[in-house]
Amino acid sequence: MLKRTIMIFPQFSNQRIIDEIREKYDPLYNLVKPHITLMFPFESDISNTLLSQKLDISLNQTSPFKLILQGISRHKDMYGNYLFLNVKSGQNELLNIHNQLYLNIFNKQYQQPFIPHMTIGNLDSADKMEEAYNVIKSVDNCFETIVNKVSVEMIGNNDESIIIIEKKLY
Repeated sequence: MLKRTIMIFPQFSNQRIIDEIREKYDPLYNLVKPHITLMFPFESDISNTLLSQKLDISLNQTSPFKLILQGISRHKDMYGNYLFLNVKSGQNELLNIHNQLYLNIFNKQYQQPFIPHMTIGNLDSADKMEEAYNVIKSVDNCFETIVNKVSVEMIGNNDESIIIIEKKLY
């Protein structure tokens, strides 16, 4: 079975700031570009061809949209101790895509609670998360772009990101 994820890879003129934070605090820094996950990692035997067709259905009502990220928050759950770059604009569009993907691909069977964000750190402990947050919490840059593409990533054996499908928004 293939392990895949559906995400967007926004590009910002001031992306260097995100890269510097991720290099310090995100263990996936060297494996995957900065991204916003739309459909969490899933293992399935659905073919890439069928997945591509279902993506077309899921995205057929979605046009390119403005995305603004600003502000840093903390999030702790059973998977880790995270630092998030918050979505200030584009949240409704991201939620809609997320919901359509789960509805059209897996009938919501794998759906998890979704808070649109970009992960910029995942620390070993809550204490380390707090320390990192205190270092970067004053970063208040505005990261703005137009989202015009959704990607499917296959997660390789070493957790590396391998882009297998890209869908343009029209």
